[in-house]
Amino acid sequence: MLQENWTTVKEFILVGFPGLNPKYYGLVAALFFLVYVTTVVGNSILVVLFVKEHSLQKPMYGIMFSLALSDIGFSTVALPKIIAKYWFDDETIPVYACLMQMKLVHYFATVTSFILMLMALDRYLAICNPLRYPVLMTNRITLALNIFAWVSSFMFNLFNLIEGSRTPFCGPNRIVQCYCDQASVFKLSCVTTTYQNLVAFSLAMVALLGPLTFIVYSYTHIIVSVMKVTSMGSRWRTFSTCSTQLCIIGIYYLPRCGVYVSNLLGVVFVPDIRIALILFYSLFPPFINPFIYCFRNKEINHVLNHWVKKFRGGVKSFTIPT
Repeated sequence: MLQENWTTVKEFILVGFPGLNPKYYGLVAALFFLVYVTTVVGNSILVVLFVKEHSLQKPMYGIMFSLALSDIGFSTVALPKIIAKYWFDDETIPVYACLMQMKLVHYFATVTSFILMLMALDRYLAICNPLRYPVLMTNRITLALNIFAWVSSFMFNLFNLIEGSRTPFCGPNRIVQCYCDQASVFKLSCVTTTYQNLVAFSLAMVALLGPLTFIVYSYTHIIVSVMKVTSMGSRWRTFSTCSTQLCIIGIYYLPRCGVYVSNLLGVVFVPDIRIALILFYSLFPPFINPFIYCFRNKEINHVLNHWVKKFRGGVKSFTIPT
Protein backbone atom coordinates (compact mmCIF):
# COMPACT_ATOMS: atom_id res chain seq x y z
CA MET A 1 0.00 0.00 0.00
CA LEU A 2 1.16 3.53 -0.82
CA GLN A 3 1.74 5.53 2.34
CA GLU A 4 -0.20 8.80 2.56
CA ASN A 5 2.81 10.85 3.68
CA TRP A 6 4.80 10.01 0.58
CA THR A 7 5.10 12.77 -2.03
CA THR A 8 4.00 11.88 -5.55
CA VAL A 9 6.59 12.68 -8.21
CA LYS A 10 5.32 15.14 -10.83
CA GLU A 11 8.35 15.08 -13.13
CA PHE A 12 11.42 13.01 -13.87
CA ILE A 13 15.01 14.10 -14.45
CA LEU A 14 16.59 12.66 -17.58
CA VAL A 15 20.19 11.89 -16.59
CA GLY A 16 21.52 10.70 -19.94
CA PHE A 17 25.11 9.45 -19.61
CA PRO A 18 25.86 9.67 -15.86
CA GLY A 19 29.66 9.66 -16.32
CA LEU A 20 29.81 12.24 -19.13
CA ASN A 21 31.95 15.30 -18.42
CA PRO A 22 29.84 18.50 -18.75
CA LYS A 23 32.37 20.02 -21.14
CA TYR A 24 31.30 17.42 -23.73
CA TYR A 25 27.58 18.17 -23.44
CA GLY A 26 27.59 20.44 -26.49
CA LEU A 27 29.45 17.86 -28.58
CA VAL A 28 27.05 15.07 -27.62
CA ALA A 29 24.05 17.32 -28.33
CA ALA A 30 25.48 18.20 -31.76
CA LEU A 31 26.05 14.49 -32.50
CA PHE A 32 22.49 13.59 -31.52
CA PHE A 33 21.18 16.51 -33.58
CA LEU A 34 23.17 15.38 -36.63
CA VAL A 35 21.83 11.82 -36.25
CA TYR A 36 18.28 13.13 -35.88
CA VAL A 37 18.38 15.48 -38.88
CA THR A 38 20.07 12.87 -41.09
CA THR A 39 17.55 10.21 -40.08
CA VAL A 40 14.50 12.41 -40.65
CA VAL A 41 15.74 13.98 -43.90
CA GLY A 42 17.01 10.69 -45.36
CA ASN A 43 13.85 8.75 -44.59
CA SER A 44 11.64 11.67 -45.68
CA ILE A 45 13.36 11.66 -49.07
CA LEU A 46 12.57 7.95 -49.36
CA VAL A 47 8.93 8.60 -48.40
CA VAL A 48 8.66 11.25 -51.14
CA LEU A 49 10.29 8.89 -53.65
CA PHE A 50 7.86 6.09 -52.84
CA VAL A 51 4.86 8.43 -53.09
CA LYS A 52 5.86 10.35 -56.23
CA GLU A 53 7.60 7.73 -58.35
CA HIS A 54 5.13 5.38 -60.03
CA SER A 55 7.82 2.73 -60.71
CA LEU A 56 8.35 2.32 -56.94
CA GLN A 57 4.69 1.77 -56.10
CA LYS A 58 5.08 -1.97 -55.67
CA PRO A 59 4.45 -4.24 -52.64
CA MET A 60 8.13 -4.44 -51.68
CA TYR A 61 8.52 -0.65 -51.71
CA GLY A 62 5.22 -0.22 -49.89
CA ILE A 63 6.77 -2.15 -46.99
CA MET A 64 9.93 -0.02 -47.18
CA PHE A 65 7.73 3.09 -47.15
CA SER A 66 6.15 1.89 -43.91
CA LEU A 67 9.58 1.22 -42.40
CA ALA A 68 10.76 4.74 -43.32
CA LEU A 69 7.74 6.24 -41.52
CA SER A 70 8.47 4.12 -38.45
CA ASP A 71 12.12 5.26 -38.44
CA ILE A 72 11.05 8.90 -38.59
CA GLY A 73 8.58 8.35 -35.76
CA PHE A 74 11.06 6.61 -33.48
CA SER A 75 13.78 9.22 -33.91
CA THR A 76 11.31 12.07 -33.40
CA VAL A 77 10.06 10.52 -30.17
CA ALA A 78 13.45 9.53 -28.73
CA LEU A 79 15.94 12.27 -29.64
CA PRO A 80 14.60 15.86 -29.23
CA LYS A 81 14.39 15.69 -25.42
CA ILE A 82 17.93 14.39 -24.92
CA ILE A 83 19.20 17.02 -27.39
CA ALA A 84 17.46 19.71 -25.31
CA LYS A 85 18.99 18.23 -22.14
CA TYR A 86 22.56 18.50 -23.41
CA TRP A 87 22.15 21.72 -25.41
CA PHE A 88 19.85 23.80 -23.20
CA ASP A 89 20.15 22.00 -19.82
CA ASP A 90 16.45 21.09 -20.09
CA GLU A 91 16.56 17.80 -18.21
CA THR A 92 13.12 17.61 -16.59
CA ILE A 93 10.19 15.82 -18.18
CA PRO A 94 6.64 15.56 -16.74
CA VAL A 95 5.56 12.09 -15.66
CA TYR A 96 2.72 11.94 -18.20
CA ALA A 97 5.07 13.02 -21.02
CA CYS A 98 7.63 10.41 -19.93
CA LEU A 99 5.00 7.69 -19.95
CA MET A 100 3.84 8.72 -23.40
CA GLN A 101 7.44 8.72 -24.67
CA MET A 102 7.92 5.26 -23.13
CA LYS A 103 4.79 4.03 -24.91
CA LEU A 104 5.82 5.47 -28.29
CA VAL A 105 9.44 4.31 -28.08
CA HIS A 106 8.35 0.70 -27.57
CA TYR A 107 5.52 1.15 -30.07
CA PHE A 108 7.77 2.19 -32.96
CA ALA A 109 10.31 -0.51 -32.07
CA THR A 110 7.52 -3.11 -32.28
CA VAL A 111 6.26 -1.66 -35.57
CA THR A 112 9.76 -1.95 -37.03
CA SER A 113 10.06 -5.57 -35.94
CA PHE A 114 6.75 -6.49 -37.58
CA ILE A 115 7.61 -4.60 -40.77
CA LEU A 116 10.91 -6.48 -41.06
CA MET A 117 8.86 -9.68 -40.83
CA LEU A 118 6.72 -8.44 -43.73
CA MET A 119 9.91 -7.79 -45.71
CA ALA A 120 10.95 -11.40 -45.18
CA LEU A 121 7.47 -12.59 -46.18
CA ASP A 122 7.63 -10.54 -49.39
CA ARG A 123 11.00 -12.01 -50.42
CA TYR A 124 9.92 -15.54 -49.40
CA LEU A 125 6.87 -15.41 -51.68
CA ALA A 126 8.79 -13.71 -54.52
CA ILE A 127 11.56 -16.33 -54.60
CA CYS A 128 9.93 -19.51 -53.29
CA ASN A 129 6.49 -18.98 -54.90
CA PRO A 130 7.16 -16.69 -57.88
CA LEU A 131 4.08 -17.76 -59.85
CA ARG A 132 1.70 -16.98 -56.98
CA TYR A 133 3.52 -13.83 -55.85
CA PRO A 134 1.51 -11.38 -58.04
CA VAL A 135 -1.70 -12.76 -56.53
CA LEU A 136 -0.55 -13.09 -52.91
CA MET A 137 1.32 -9.76 -52.65
CA THR A 138 -0.73 -7.07 -54.31
CA ASN A 139 -0.59 -3.42 -53.29
CA ARG A 140 -3.94 -3.80 -51.53
CA ILE A 141 -2.79 -6.83 -49.53
CA THR A 142 0.48 -5.06 -48.67
CA LEU A 143 -1.48 -2.05 -47.41
CA ALA A 144 -3.64 -4.33 -45.24
CA LEU A 145 -0.54 -6.05 -43.81
CA ASN A 146 1.10 -2.70 -43.05
CA ILE A 147 -2.05 -1.46 -41.29
CA PHE A 148 -2.18 -4.69 -39.30
CA ALA A 149 1.46 -4.22 -38.23
CA TRP A 150 0.82 -0.67 -37.00
CA VAL A 151 -2.46 -1.49 -35.22
CA SER A 152 -1.27 -4.73 -33.59
CA SER A 153 1.88 -2.96 -32.37
CA PHE A 154 -0.31 -0.44 -30.58
CA MET A 155 -2.21 -3.23 -28.84
CA PHE A 156 1.06 -4.93 -27.88
CA ASN A 157 2.26 -1.81 -26.07
CA LEU A 158 -1.04 -0.71 -24.56
CA PHE A 159 -0.22 -2.67 -21.40
CA ASN A 160 2.85 -0.52 -20.68
CA LEU A 161 0.83 2.69 -20.97
CA ILE A 162 -2.04 1.47 -18.77
CA GLU A 163 0.21 0.04 -16.07
CA GLY A 164 2.48 3.08 -16.19
CA SER A 165 -0.44 5.45 -15.66
CA ARG A 166 -1.59 3.38 -12.64
CA THR A 167 1.88 3.07 -11.09
CA PRO A 168 2.75 5.56 -8.30
CA PHE A 169 6.11 7.32 -8.37
CA CYS A 170 7.33 8.80 -5.09
CA GLY A 171 11.06 9.21 -5.66
CA PRO A 172 13.81 8.95 -6.66
CA ASN A 173 12.98 10.57 -9.97
CA ARG A 174 16.25 10.30 -11.93
CA ILE A 175 16.06 8.23 -15.12
CA VAL A 176 19.55 6.94 -16.01
CA GLN A 177 18.85 6.75 -19.72
CA CYS A 178 18.60 9.09 -22.72
CA TYR A 179 14.85 8.56 -23.07
CA CYS A 180 12.05 7.05 -21.02
CA ASP A 181 11.92 3.29 -21.46
CA GLN A 182 9.97 0.66 -19.57
CA ALA A 183 12.88 -0.74 -17.54
CA SER A 184 14.12 2.67 -16.41
CA VAL A 185 10.68 4.08 -15.55
CA PHE A 186 9.24 1.09 -13.66
CA LYS A 187 12.46 0.91 -11.63
CA LEU A 188 11.45 4.23 -9.98
CA SER A 189 8.04 3.02 -8.80
CA CYS A 190 7.05 3.13 -5.14
CA VAL A 191 5.53 -0.32 -5.34
CA THR A 192 6.73 -3.72 -6.52
CA THR A 193 6.49 -4.00 -10.31
CA THR A 194 7.50 -7.64 -10.72
CA TYR A 195 4.26 -8.50 -12.50
CA GLN A 196 4.43 -5.47 -14.79
CA ASN A 197 8.07 -6.16 -15.66
CA LEU A 198 7.35 -9.83 -16.37
CA VAL A 199 4.41 -9.10 -18.66
CA ALA A 200 6.20 -6.23 -20.42
CA PHE A 201 9.31 -8.40 -20.94
CA SER A 202 7.20 -11.27 -22.28
CA LEU A 203 5.42 -8.98 -24.76
CA ALA A 204 8.75 -7.50 -25.85
CA MET A 205 10.19 -10.97 -26.44
CA VAL A 206 7.15 -11.99 -28.48
CA ALA A 207 7.42 -8.80 -30.55
CA LEU A 208 11.15 -9.40 -31.12
CA LEU A 209 11.60 -13.17 -31.28
CA GLY A 210 8.33 -13.93 -33.08
CA PRO A 211 9.22 -11.93 -36.21
CA LEU A 212 12.87 -13.00 -35.94
CA THR A 213 11.86 -16.67 -35.94
CA PHE A 214 9.77 -16.16 -39.06
CA ILE A 215 12.62 -14.21 -40.71
CA VAL A 216 15.09 -17.03 -40.05
CA TYR A 217 12.56 -19.58 -41.34
CA SER A 218 11.89 -17.54 -44.50
CA TYR A 219 15.51 -16.93 -45.40
CA THR A 220 16.39 -20.56 -44.74
CA HIS A 221 13.87 -21.54 -47.42
CA ILE A 222 15.11 -18.72 -49.66
CA ILE A 223 18.71 -19.96 -49.43
CA VAL A 224 17.60 -23.52 -50.19
CA SER A 225 15.62 -22.32 -53.21
CA VAL A 226 18.51 -20.19 -54.48
CA MET A 227 20.99 -23.07 -54.16
CA LYS A 228 18.78 -25.18 -56.43
CA VAL A 229 19.42 -22.75 -59.28
CA THR A 230 22.06 -24.29 -61.51
CA SER A 231 23.71 -21.11 -62.83
CA MET A 232 25.96 -19.20 -60.42
CA GLY A 233 24.99 -15.95 -62.12
CA SER A 234 21.30 -16.72 -61.66
CA ARG A 235 21.92 -17.54 -58.02
CA TRP A 236 23.63 -14.23 -57.45
CA ARG A 237 20.93 -12.24 -59.26
CA THR A 238 18.19 -13.96 -57.26
CA PHE A 239 19.90 -13.54 -53.93
CA SER A 240 20.87 -9.92 -54.67
CA THR A 241 17.17 -8.99 -54.54
CA CYS A 242 17.35 -9.80 -50.81
CA SER A 243 20.61 -8.01 -50.09
CA THR A 244 19.06 -4.68 -49.06
CA GLN A 245 16.59 -6.29 -46.70
CA LEU A 246 19.24 -8.62 -45.24
CA CYS A 247 21.41 -5.62 -44.39
CA ILE A 248 18.52 -3.82 -42.69
CA ILE A 249 17.40 -6.94 -40.79
CA GLY A 250 20.95 -7.73 -39.68
CA ILE A 251 21.59 -4.20 -38.40
CA TYR A 252 18.32 -4.22 -36.48
CA TYR A 253 18.43 -7.67 -34.87
CA LEU A 254 22.08 -8.64 -34.37
CA PRO A 255 23.03 -5.89 -31.87
CA ARG A 256 19.77 -6.43 -29.95
CA CYS A 257 20.30 -10.16 -29.71
CA GLY A 258 23.89 -9.59 -28.61
CA VAL A 259 22.79 -7.36 -25.74
CA TYR A 260 19.99 -9.75 -24.69
CA VAL A 261 22.33 -12.76 -24.75
CA SER A 262 24.84 -10.81 -22.66
CA ASN A 263 22.13 -10.05 -20.11
CA LEU A 264 21.11 -13.72 -19.96
CA LEU A 265 24.75 -14.70 -19.41
CA GLY A 266 24.97 -12.28 -16.51
CA VAL A 267 27.30 -9.80 -18.18
CA VAL A 268 27.01 -6.49 -16.31
CA PHE A 269 27.79 -3.26 -18.15
CA VAL A 270 28.61 0.05 -16.51
CA PRO A 271 25.72 2.53 -17.04
CA ASP A 272 27.45 4.57 -19.75
CA ILE A 273 28.32 1.46 -21.80
CA ARG A 274 24.83 0.01 -21.36
CA ILE A 275 23.19 3.27 -22.50
CA ALA A 276 25.57 3.52 -25.48
CA LEU A 277 24.73 -0.04 -26.58
CA ILE A 278 20.98 0.60 -26.30
CA LEU A 279 21.31 3.84 -28.28
CA PHE A 280 23.38 2.07 -30.93
CA TYR A 281 20.85 -0.65 -31.68
CA SER A 282 17.94 1.83 -31.36
CA LEU A 283 19.22 4.79 -33.39
CA PHE A 284 21.74 3.33 -35.82
CA PRO A 285 19.25 1.32 -37.96
CA PRO A 286 16.95 4.33 -38.69
CA PHE A 287 20.07 6.43 -39.38
CA ILE A 288 21.73 4.00 -41.80
CA ASN A 289 18.63 2.62 -43.57
CA PRO A 290 18.36 5.46 -46.16
CA PHE A 291 22.01 4.95 -47.15
CA ILE A 292 21.45 1.21 -47.55
CA TYR A 293 18.39 1.88 -49.71
CA CYS A 294 20.32 4.23 -51.98
CA PHE A 295 23.51 2.18 -52.34
CA ARG A 296 22.16 -1.37 -52.26
CA ASN A 297 18.87 -1.01 -54.16
CA LYS A 298 19.50 -0.39 -57.86
CA GLU A 299 15.95 0.74 -58.62
CA ILE A 300 15.90 3.39 -55.88
CA ASN A 301 19.43 4.43 -56.80
CA HIS A 302 18.38 4.87 -60.43
CA VAL A 303 15.32 6.93 -59.52
CA LEU A 304 17.31 9.12 -57.14
CA ASN A 305 20.04 9.73 -59.74
CA HIS A 306 17.36 10.65 -62.28
CA TRP A 307 15.85 13.18 -59.86
CA VAL A 308 19.27 14.69 -59.11
CA LYS A 309 20.09 15.06 -62.82
CA LYS A 310 16.67 16.58 -63.44
CA PHE A 311 17.19 19.07 -60.59
CA ARG A 312 20.67 20.02 -61.86
CA GLY A 313 19.30 20.48 -65.35
CA GLY A 314 16.61 22.78 -64.02
CA VAL A 315 19.16 24.83 -62.09
CA LYS A 316 21.41 25.23 -65.13
CA SER A 317 18.51 26.32 -67.33
CA PHE A 318 17.52 29.03 -64.86
CA THR A 319 18.99 32.42 -65.81
CA ILE A 320 18.58 35.78 -64.16
CA PRO A 321 17.30 38.43 -66.63
CA THR A 322 19.57 41.47 -67.14
